[in-house]
Amino acid sequence: MTDEMIAFQKAITAIRALSPINGGDGEWDKAMYIKAFLEERGVTNIEQVDAPDAAAKNGVRPNLIARIPGESSARTIWLMAHMDVVPEGDLKLWDTDPWEAVVKDGRIYGRGTEDNQQGLTSSIFTLLAFLAEGVKPAYDLAVIIAADEETGSELGLEYLLEHRRKMFSEDDIIIVPDAGEPDSTMIEVAEKAIVWLRINTKGKQCHGSLPEEGINAFTAASHMVVRLRSLYDTFDARDEVFAPPISTFEATRKEANVPNINTIPGEDVFYMDCRLLPTYPVQSLLDEVRRIADEIEGEHGVKIEIGTSQLAESAPPTPVDAEVVTKLQTAIGEIYNVQARPMGIGGGTVAALFRRLGLNAAVWSTLEDVCHQPNEYCLIDNMVNDARVFAHVCLQS
Repeated sequence: MTDEMIAFQKAITAIRALSPINGGDGEWDKAMYIKAFLEERGVTNIEQVDAPDAAAKNGVRPNLIARIPGESSARTIWLMAHMDVVPEGDLKLWDTDPWEAVVKDGRIYGRGTEDNQQGLTSSIFTLLAFLAEGVKPAYDLAVIIAADEETGSELGLEYLLEHRRKMFSEDDIIIVPDAGEPDSTMIEVAEKAIVWLRINTKGKQCHGSLPEEGINAFTAASHMVVRLRSLYDTFDARDEVFAPPISTFEATRKEANVPNINTIPGEDVFYMDCRLLPTYPVQSLLDEVRRIADEIEGEHGVKIEIGTSQLAESAPPTPVDAEVVTKLQTAIGEIYNVQARPMGIGGGTVAALFRRLGLNAAVWSTLEDVCHQPNEYCLIDNMVNDARVFAHVCLQS
């Protein structure tokens, strides 16, 4: 089915499934193409769940669920991928048209070809292969083709879990092919808490030659940045399941303050990206940042406001010996001849939405990790062999 998988990738790459937030009109056209594609190939059980979005085409963000029966309906094997992609970015950095898939040297180039069309294609063709061969998986097999992953999943998987929660059982096998390593060995089972801090330091603006008449917010904020390095010492636990095995606290973005050189700024804003091991509650981090801010206020005569532009507590991890993990390890060993191991990551995936509901989910695929980059590509061998892994899992009783 390799040629068919490549042709499918070419077709869906040409359909710009950008969220309204990213300047598009949603996933409607892509969803309708995929739905018709599945129906033409004999998939008769396809449910469409539309999440309302007035800014999107036809006022909805469509989510599809395609199913085939297994030898047993005691549980369901779920493969979950998403349709939406990110914008192309700076076109000058692309060697090809990002919306016209190009096949070269065993790769498919184009926006979305790896994130998440590789996992989407592998999942869909796993289902189609069972139909084509007339073989039933050990259990019912369902593929979730979701919207809105790139901008928060509120109208995608989160909407499905809210409105179709009864579809899912704690005995189900849930695989999300949306993160991985080039050597196939990482099975993601846990995620750190994510806290993006916005720190606004307020002083008093004045002329650069008369510093005694003002309070330099930039200077105070700079001291704050340096002082926050102590978070590494305060939250110093290690967990070898994660890579890296520590919590991380890094100053990242800084907003512009005054436009001219000879003015002392009265306000300064910077951001921090914090990834906290599940050992610690997020509130303990916020309390410590506030304590440090109080010290800086006293030392520099400024006021510091601390906000968050994103805050997500760690979801309960999938146990490293959960059935979804052991089934994947068996299949990966058989197909790729490597020993995969369960790991935690600092980034966030939609698997956290499953885990917060007590549903064990594993994130796995074989990726070159070029998602969101110019000249994004999918390795054809990865796309095909990952489908073999999913099929292997489906055949394990």
